[in-house]
Amino acid sequence: MALESEDRPSDSLYISRVWRGRSSGVERMTSVATSNWELVVWQQHGRVHVGVRGPETAASVADVPDESESFGITFSHGTSMPHLPAARLVDAHLDSPHVTAKAFVCRGDEWALPDFENAEQFVARLVREGVLVRDPLVDDVVAGEQPRIGARTVQRRVAAATGLTQGAIRQIERARQAAILLGEGAAPLDVVHRLGYYDQPHLSRSLTRFIGRTATQLQRREAAEPLSLLYKTEG
Repeated sequence: MALESEDRPSDSLYISRVWRGRSSGVERMTSVATSNWELVVWQQHGRVHVGVRGPETAASVADVPDESESFGITFSHGTSMPHLPAARLVDAHLDSPHVTAKAFVCRGDEWALPDFENAEQFVARLVREGVLVRDPLVDDVVAGEQPRIGARTVQRRVAAATGLTQGAIRQIERARQAAILLGEGAAPLDVVHRLGYYDQPHLSRSLTRFIGRTATQLQRREAAEPLSLLYKTEG
Protein backbone atom coordinates (compact mmCIF):
# COMPACT_ATOMS: atom_id res chain seq x y z
CA MET A 1 0.00 0.00 0.00
CA ALA A 2 1.46 3.36 -0.99
CA LEU A 3 0.64 6.93 -1.88
CA GLU A 4 3.83 8.29 -3.39
CA SER A 5 4.34 11.90 -4.39
CA GLU A 6 7.04 14.37 -5.32
CA ASP A 7 6.95 18.10 -5.82
CA ARG A 8 9.15 20.92 -7.00
CA PRO A 9 9.20 24.72 -6.89
CA SER A 10 8.79 26.82 -10.01
CA ASP A 11 10.39 29.98 -11.36
CA SER A 12 7.02 31.09 -12.74
CA LEU A 13 5.32 33.88 -10.78
CA TYR A 14 2.00 32.21 -11.59
CA ILE A 15 2.91 28.85 -10.01
CA SER A 16 3.37 27.97 -6.34
CA ARG A 17 4.29 24.31 -6.80
CA VAL A 18 4.25 21.45 -9.31
CA TRP A 19 3.62 17.92 -8.09
CA ARG A 20 2.89 14.38 -9.23
CA GLY A 21 1.83 11.20 -7.46
CA ARG A 22 0.98 7.56 -7.76
CA SER A 23 -1.38 5.44 -5.66
CA SER A 24 -1.46 1.69 -5.08
CA GLY A 25 -3.66 -0.04 -2.53
CA VAL A 26 -4.72 3.21 -0.83
CA GLU A 27 -8.46 3.75 -0.58
CA ARG A 28 -8.62 7.10 1.23
CA MET A 29 -6.46 10.01 2.27
CA THR A 30 -6.86 13.05 4.47
CA SER A 31 -7.00 16.07 2.21
CA VAL A 32 -5.58 18.95 4.23
CA ALA A 33 -6.79 22.52 3.90
CA THR A 34 -5.05 24.68 1.31
CA SER A 35 -5.38 28.33 0.36
CA ASN A 36 -4.31 27.75 -3.25
CA TRP A 37 -6.29 26.41 -6.19
CA GLU A 38 -4.81 23.96 -8.66
CA LEU A 39 -5.18 22.24 -12.00
CA VAL A 40 -5.11 18.46 -11.66
CA VAL A 41 -4.62 15.77 -14.30
CA TRP A 42 -5.09 12.14 -13.30
CA GLN A 43 -5.20 8.83 -15.11
CA GLN A 44 -6.89 5.62 -14.02
CA HIS A 45 -7.34 2.43 -16.04
CA GLY A 46 -6.22 4.21 -19.19
CA ARG A 47 -8.71 7.07 -18.90
CA VAL A 48 -7.53 10.67 -18.41
CA HIS A 49 -9.37 13.24 -16.29
CA VAL A 50 -8.69 16.98 -15.87
CA GLY A 51 -10.17 19.43 -13.39
CA VAL A 52 -9.57 22.43 -11.16
CA ARG A 53 -10.05 22.27 -7.40
CA GLY A 54 -9.67 24.22 -4.20
CA PRO A 55 -8.97 26.17 -2.16
CA GLU A 56 -10.07 23.89 0.67
CA THR A 57 -11.04 25.54 3.95
CA ALA A 58 -11.00 22.43 6.16
CA ALA A 59 -9.49 18.97 6.24
CA SER A 60 -11.61 16.19 4.76
CA VAL A 61 -11.38 12.50 3.90
CA ALA A 62 -11.09 11.92 0.16
CA ASP A 63 -11.30 8.72 -1.88
CA VAL A 64 -8.13 7.77 -3.77
CA PRO A 65 -8.55 6.01 -7.14
CA ASP A 66 -6.61 2.75 -6.97
CA GLU A 67 -3.64 2.29 -9.31
CA SER A 68 -3.85 5.90 -10.49
CA GLU A 69 -1.31 8.52 -11.49
CA SER A 70 -1.83 12.22 -10.94
CA PHE A 71 -0.14 15.52 -11.71
CA GLY A 72 -0.95 19.01 -10.53
CA ILE A 73 -0.06 22.66 -10.90
CA THR A 74 -0.69 24.59 -7.70
CA PHE A 75 -1.09 28.26 -8.55
CA SER A 76 0.23 31.25 -6.61
CA HIS A 77 -2.17 33.28 -4.50
CA GLY A 78 -2.35 36.13 -7.02
CA THR A 79 -3.19 33.91 -9.98
CA SER A 80 -6.79 33.48 -11.16
CA MET A 81 -8.96 32.79 -14.20
CA PRO A 82 -11.18 35.72 -15.23
CA HIS A 83 -13.78 33.38 -16.76
CA LEU A 84 -14.07 31.36 -13.54
CA PRO A 85 -14.44 33.45 -10.34
CA ALA A 86 -12.26 32.18 -7.50
CA ALA A 87 -15.23 32.00 -5.15
CA ARG A 88 -16.68 29.18 -7.28
CA LEU A 89 -13.64 27.03 -6.59
CA VAL A 90 -13.66 27.24 -2.80
CA ASP A 91 -14.28 23.73 -1.42
CA ALA A 92 -15.23 22.63 -4.93
CA HIS A 93 -13.94 20.61 -7.87
CA LEU A 94 -14.85 21.42 -11.48
CA ASP A 95 -14.04 18.91 -14.24
CA SER A 96 -13.19 19.75 -17.84
CA PRO A 97 -16.21 19.09 -20.09
CA HIS A 98 -14.10 17.19 -22.62
CA VAL A 99 -10.85 15.27 -22.17
CA THR A 100 -8.91 12.97 -24.50
CA ALA A 101 -5.62 11.14 -24.07
CA LYS A 102 -3.77 14.22 -25.33
CA ALA A 103 -5.94 17.29 -24.77
CA PHE A 104 -8.70 18.89 -22.70
CA VAL A 105 -11.13 21.79 -23.02
CA CYS A 106 -10.76 24.98 -20.95
CA ARG A 107 -12.74 28.19 -21.57
CA GLY A 108 -14.15 26.62 -24.72
CA ASP A 109 -10.72 25.97 -26.29
CA GLU A 110 -8.70 22.77 -26.58
CA TRP A 111 -5.31 22.59 -24.86
CA ALA A 112 -2.60 19.95 -24.97
CA LEU A 113 -2.25 18.12 -21.67
CA PRO A 114 0.59 19.49 -19.52
CA ASP A 115 2.98 17.34 -17.53
CA PHE A 116 5.43 17.59 -14.64
CA GLU A 117 8.26 18.80 -16.87
CA ASN A 118 6.48 21.35 -19.08
CA ALA A 119 4.14 22.99 -16.55
CA GLU A 120 5.79 26.41 -16.93
CA GLN A 121 5.46 26.39 -20.72
CA PHE A 122 1.82 25.35 -20.45
CA VAL A 123 1.05 28.12 -17.95
CA ALA A 124 2.86 30.68 -20.12
CA ARG A 125 0.53 29.78 -23.00
CA LEU A 126 -2.51 30.21 -20.76
CA VAL A 127 -1.23 33.64 -19.75
CA ARG A 128 -0.64 34.73 -23.35
CA GLU A 129 -4.19 33.73 -24.24
CA GLY A 130 -5.68 35.56 -21.26
CA VAL A 131 -6.90 32.40 -19.51
CA LEU A 132 -4.75 33.22 -16.48
CA VAL A 133 -4.08 36.61 -14.93
CA ARG A 134 -2.07 37.63 -11.88
CA ASP A 135 -2.45 40.34 -9.26
CA PRO A 136 1.04 40.71 -7.72
CA LEU A 137 -0.39 42.62 -4.76
CA VAL A 138 -2.07 39.45 -3.48
CA ASP A 139 1.13 37.41 -3.30
CA ASP A 140 2.86 40.33 -1.57
CA VAL A 141 0.10 40.68 1.02
CA VAL A 142 0.05 36.94 1.76
CA ALA A 143 3.82 37.08 2.21
CA GLY A 144 3.33 39.73 4.90
CA GLU A 145 4.10 42.95 3.06
CA GLN A 146 2.15 46.12 3.86
CA PRO A 147 0.77 47.76 0.70
CA ARG A 148 0.29 51.51 0.40
CA ILE A 149 -3.40 51.28 -0.38
CA GLY A 150 -6.53 51.06 1.73
CA ALA A 151 -7.41 47.94 3.70
CA ARG A 152 -10.76 47.55 1.93
CA THR A 153 -9.10 47.61 -1.48
CA VAL A 154 -6.63 44.97 -0.32
CA GLN A 155 -9.44 42.78 1.03
CA ARG A 156 -11.37 43.08 -2.22
CA ARG A 157 -8.39 42.16 -4.38
CA VAL A 158 -7.39 39.21 -2.18
CA ALA A 159 -10.95 37.85 -2.25
CA ALA A 160 -11.19 38.31 -6.03
CA ALA A 161 -7.96 36.38 -6.67
CA THR A 162 -8.31 33.64 -4.06
CA GLY A 163 -11.95 33.40 -2.99
CA LEU A 164 -10.74 33.70 0.62
CA THR A 165 -10.16 36.42 3.19
CA GLN A 166 -6.68 37.34 4.37
CA GLY A 167 -7.52 35.88 7.77
CA ALA A 168 -8.54 32.52 6.31
CA ILE A 169 -5.35 32.32 4.26
CA ARG A 170 -3.20 33.08 7.30
CA GLN A 171 -4.94 30.44 9.41
CA ILE A 172 -4.62 27.74 6.76
CA GLU A 173 -0.98 28.46 5.95
CA ARG A 174 -0.04 28.60 9.64
CA ALA A 175 -1.65 25.22 10.29
CA ARG A 176 0.16 23.68 7.32
CA GLN A 177 3.47 25.03 8.60
CA ALA A 178 2.71 23.74 12.09
CA ALA A 179 2.04 20.26 10.68
CA ILE A 180 5.38 20.27 8.87
CA LEU A 181 7.27 21.35 12.00
CA LEU A 182 5.58 18.72 14.16
CA GLY A 183 6.30 16.06 11.56
CA GLU A 184 9.96 17.05 11.72
CA GLY A 185 9.96 16.50 15.49
CA ALA A 186 9.34 19.98 16.89
CA ALA A 187 7.65 20.13 20.31
CA PRO A 188 4.08 21.50 20.32
CA LEU A 189 5.00 24.30 22.72
CA ASP A 190 7.84 25.36 20.44
CA VAL A 191 5.42 25.44 17.50
CA VAL A 192 3.01 27.57 19.55
CA HIS A 193 5.69 30.19 20.21
CA ARG A 194 7.27 30.04 16.77
CA LEU A 195 4.03 30.48 14.82
CA GLY A 196 2.16 32.77 17.16
CA TYR A 197 -0.60 30.55 18.50
CA TYR A 198 -2.15 31.69 21.80
CA ASP A 199 -1.53 28.37 23.54
CA GLN A 200 -1.49 24.62 22.91
CA PRO A 201 -5.31 24.27 22.85
CA HIS A 202 -5.36 26.94 20.10
CA LEU A 203 -2.80 24.93 18.13
CA SER A 204 -4.79 21.74 18.71
CA ARG A 205 -8.03 23.27 17.39
CA SER A 206 -6.24 24.61 14.33
CA LEU A 207 -4.62 21.25 13.52
CA THR A 208 -7.91 19.38 13.90
CA ARG A 209 -9.76 21.81 11.66
CA PHE A 210 -7.22 22.34 8.89
CA ILE A 211 -5.02 19.22 8.96
CA GLY A 212 -7.31 16.56 10.41
CA ARG A 213 -4.61 15.36 12.83
CA THR A 214 -3.56 15.92 16.42
CA ALA A 215 -0.05 17.07 17.30
CA THR A 216 0.72 13.60 18.64
CA GLN A 217 -0.43 11.91 15.42
CA LEU A 218 1.73 14.24 13.36
CA GLN A 219 4.78 13.64 15.56
CA ARG A 220 4.35 9.87 15.55
CA ARG A 221 3.00 9.76 11.98
CA GLU A 222 0.00 7.84 13.25
CA ALA A 223 -3.11 7.76 11.04
CA ALA A 224 -5.37 5.40 9.18
CA GLU A 225 -5.09 7.45 5.98
CA PRO A 226 -2.08 9.24 4.46
CA LEU A 227 -2.06 13.03 4.20
CA SER A 228 -2.29 14.95 0.97
CA LEU A 229 0.72 16.95 -0.11
CA LEU A 230 2.42 19.21 2.44
CA TYR A 231 5.56 21.05 1.43
CA LYS A 232 7.89 23.65 2.83
CA THR A 233 7.79 27.19 1.52
CA GLU A 234 10.36 29.92 1.95
CA GLY A 235 9.89 32.04 5.06
